[in-house]
Amino acid sequence: MIVIPAIDIRQGNSVRLKQGKIDAETIYSTDPVFIAKLWRAKGAQRIHVVDLDGAFNGMNINKDIIRNICEAVDVPIEVGGGIRDMDKIKEVFDMGASYAILGTVAVYNPEIVRKSIDKYGPEKIIVAVDAKDGRIAIGGWKDITPVEILGLVKRLKEIGVEEILYTDISRDGMFMGPDFAGIKRLSESGMRIIASGGVKTIDDLIELKKYERNGVFATVVGSALYTNDFKLEDAIKKVE
Repeated sequence: MIVIPAIDIRQGNSVRLKQGKIDAETIYSTDPVFIAKLWRAKGAQRIHVVDLDGAFNGMNINKDIIRNICEAVDVPIEVGGGIRDMDKIKEVFDMGASYAILGTVAVYNPEIVRKSIDKYGPEKIIVAVDAKDGRIAIGGWKDITPVEILGLVKRLKEIGVEEILYTDISRDGMFMGPDFAGIKRLSESGMRIIASGGVKTIDDLIELKKYERNGVFATVVGSALYTNDFKLEDAIKKVE
């Protein structure tokens, strides 16, 4: 299983939020490119980058930083946050990213998802399935829709999506442990799954690895790495 360190960028800084709330922000670095180099030096095989300004309000102020991250490290970068049309998807790949993460658009305009798969291939497109209490959240997690998780995943599969990023947003940054029950349900969908949200200990990662045979091939870890609850290099050794 791949352990993917997260870099969330807001107003040029590397930050962590609790449950996606701006008023619960902690700034960990003013240099996200340095953080990317740090995670790579510690053994990261892939890095997760989210443009929070793009996710919350569509602003494009972190584009140069993300491009610099892609140029600075020699591992694949997956990028999400405010990617809601074909032009933005192209921009992500032009910046050097290996994967584009689509979220809100998958709910209100799934045709964009289908077109992106047709153009770039299903291996390049990840759909973020962000949920709270079993319902899909959009718009930088601000809005909870009536859309149910499994219903959305079924529709995504029908239009050619092969890889999803599942986050229980109530657990994100809260050190509560992953949503193992939700992950188990999703693992029956036949999708490749990146599990995210709530990881606090290496034991959480070892438990997640049990779902590897059901499609959970990776996990995104954020806050636990920034607060040194465990070291990335130790986690990689335990679950590789």
